[in-house]
Amino acid sequence: MEAEANTTESRNFIEQIIDKDLEEGRFDHVQTRFPPEPNGYLHIGHAKSILLNYGLAQEYHGKFNMRFDDTNPTKEKEEFVNSILEDIRWLGADWEDRLFFASNYFEQMYEAAVKLIKKGKAYVCDLSAEEIRQYRGTLTEAGKDSPYRDRSIEENLALFENMKNGVYEDGEKVLRAKIDMASSNINMRDPVIYRVAHMTHHNTGDQWCIYPMYDFAHPIEDAIEGVTHSICTLEFEDHRPLYDWVVRELEYPNPPRQIEFAKLYLTNVVTGKRYIKQLVEDGIVDGWDDPRLVSIAALRRRGFTPESIKMFVDLCGISKSQSSVDYAMLEYCIREDLNLKKPRIMAVLDPVKLVIDNYPEDQVEWFDVDNNVKNPELGKRKVPFSRELYIEREDFMEEPPKKYFRLYPGNEVRLMNAYFVTCTDYVKDETGKVVEIHCTYDPETRSGSGFNKRKVKGTIHWVSAGHAIPAEVRLYENIVDEEKGKLNEDGTLNLNPNSLTVLKNCYIEPSIENVKPEDKFQFVRNGYFCADMHDYTPEYPVFNRIVSLKSSFKLPK
Repeated sequence: MEAEANTTESRNFIEQIIDKDLEEGRFDHVQTRFPPEPNGYLHIGHAKSILLNYGLAQEYHGKFNMRFDDTNPTKEKEEFVNSILEDIRWLGADWEDRLFFASNYFEQMYEAAVKLIKKGKAYVCDLSAEEIRQYRGTLTEAGKDSPYRDRSIEENLALFENMKNGVYEDGEKVLRAKIDMASSNINMRDPVIYRVAHMTHHNTGDQWCIYPMYDFAHPIEDAIEGVTHSICTLEFEDHRPLYDWVVRELEYPNPPRQIEFAKLYLTNVVTGKRYIKQLVEDGIVDGWDDPRLVSIAALRRRGFTPESIKMFVDLCGISKSQSSVDYAMLEYCIREDLNLKKPRIMAVLDPVKLVIDNYPEDQVEWFDVDNNVKNPELGKRKVPFSRELYIEREDFMEEPPKKYFRLYPGNEVRLMNAYFVTCTDYVKDETGKVVEIHCTYDPETRSGSGFNKRKVKGTIHWVSAGHAIPAEVRLYENIVDEEKGKLNEDGTLNLNPNSLTVLKNCYIEPSIENVKPEDKFQFVRNGYFCADMHDYTPEYPVFNRIVSLKSSFKLPK
């Protein structure tokens, strides 16, 4: 019995509900769905819902529906439909032949509304949107009946047909459910279920000039498709009585069950579509997939993997309690995923030339270097070494502080995978900036020779100046800083002016010659990087830093 209890405790509350439903015979199978509205790009919070719904269908050997809740033509675009499908495929959710559109059910939804009118459960109302708000009441005061609430069934049927036939202007009339204007739940106070909107729909064109409201359409879609468990986020908890009312009054057999879970909130990011849209329109970001955003398309472009996002969602868990997750946890997941999978190459992002004075001018050596010292299965590569190299500017100091073990006058360091070198001199330009460092090397210290017995404390990376490939590198930081407040006093975003740094004169070892967009690497000592999916070309390589190597996040024990 103790083992059984532990097994139950390890299952999240949604799994426990489904287990009970199956055990009690409420359903004999499991069918879930992911139902986005195509009015923007999906973000990291949607990834949680996608993976949860798809994962449950897989776990219970059930079915997964991909469905667009496209009932609001004022905001929806074909562009968003295509981007959403691409994102979900990339995450690994497979809907097979189960792709649906709510708009394909408009005729059935219209018939459902007619059924409610005939049952005396819906009426056409002439109040304006503002008047409906005034009549609705407050959390502490009951609403009052619309003066049109007691229209006859025949009159309501005729008026609703006129709405369908385009007789009325937008906002002139609505269809409302007749429930209870004194309900403690404001959502049950005769909610609007149809409105007039003379808009062209991305899927149905100009076939309809009335459109169902989400709270009416969604339960109908679920019921038509045979969804068993309609899993949504907590803001719909107060809407569940209306969901249940719709499927009950429409007398659907085996009606679906709505279950709510907590949304995924991340610190120091922007997920609100209104804010992202403004950033895009103002040219502050490079479109909906700008790597500073956390849309799924942006995370992919930055270099995150589906595996890292799944790991992140699993670590966050499923609960009913709202909380925020540190962005550092997402960074931890991508580091964990890439650590053993990707090669480690040398790239110099802020270069200064290093000349080895006693190395033959025309000589080039090719070193056999491990692609990933932690994963020998990734093999080796050839790295050229010559008299003139580039090293990171921060790896040299004229007057170093204590415990600085890199290059400075008179000090010896190891050039990674190559030789020991000792700094003998350096050259400055007219502004006082160091532009060239001179060293000598010890031929007896060749890496892998087995002859060197001396030790040095510092190791630095490098690239051969004559072989290195110039590249642009983009470094990203959070676009907002919640410590200073995500929003300014006027409600605008408190933007980080240093959220993007573009380095134009970087040099990377020549092993990147055959790189393709979205290929990923660790640039040793600099972080994990990805070839930009849009801007990378062999002639002009562009890399995005996915994440630095250092992490402040500690996995909870």
